[in-house]
Amino acid sequence: LRKRVHRRRTGYRSRVIDVRTLARPLLASSFIVGGYRVLRNPRPLTRQAEQLGVPIANAVGLTNDPLTLVRINAGVQLGAGLLLALGRLPRVASLALAGTLVPTTLAGHRFWDERDPVKRRTETQQFLKNAGLLGGLLLCSLDTGGRPSVFWRGRRAASTAADAIGTAAGTIGTTASDLGGRIGHVGSSSHSFGDTAGAMASTLVTRAGELAAKVADAAGTFGESAADAVSHAAANLPSPGELARRR
Repeated sequence: LRKRVHRRRTGYRSRVIDVRTLARPLLASSFIVGGYRVLRNPRPLTRQAEQLGVPIANAVGLTNDPLTLVRINAGVQLGAGLLLALGRLPRVASLALAGTLVPTTLAGHRFWDERDPVKRRTETQQFLKNAGLLGGLLLCSLDTGGRPSVFWRGRRAASTAADAIGTAAGTIGTTASDLGGRIGHVGSSSHSFGDTAGAMASTLVTRAGELAAKVADAAGTFGESAADAVSHAAANLPSPGELARRR
């Protein structure tokens, strides 16, 4: 009988929600609720906005009305918080929330100005809580969802370009070195050819001089022989009187 072997399946099918899907609404919840409340009743925060918000608004060219600045800050927190909670443009929404959190924290939780120890402790806790939220927003603004970030792609492109430039420079240097060697070889060959041609020309001139001397000697000898023959022939010719008598 064959024994049936029951194989136990290893692992399990995970139905866990993505961490980002849960973390983003949790991070955005305080901004959504706070922005909604401030929009409904912005006047209690106008004094704090007048102390810190108006100088910043004048520096960046915004309106200097404290009530309008409070409403703008609350509207940005509400809108960016909803975008972050829904996962729409989460990095941009995180940066917008971080930008609104800094002046809100500096204006609303000035623990260093409190004289009462209890209030100082409370404002310190609120200040540190907002600092923690700011850290979470900065991390969320850098989260690419597993995709390469702009900074990483920039560094990679720069590294690739540097490697390509280095390779091209090495190739150019090698080519230039080979070309210089070939030019030197051609120069050496030309120098050797010039020496050989000079030696051949010198030899030809020497041989031509020797040949001319021999020709001159032969011509002199031939001239002397011809003169002797003519003189001998002239001496053997009969005189005119003898010719007359023979006739």
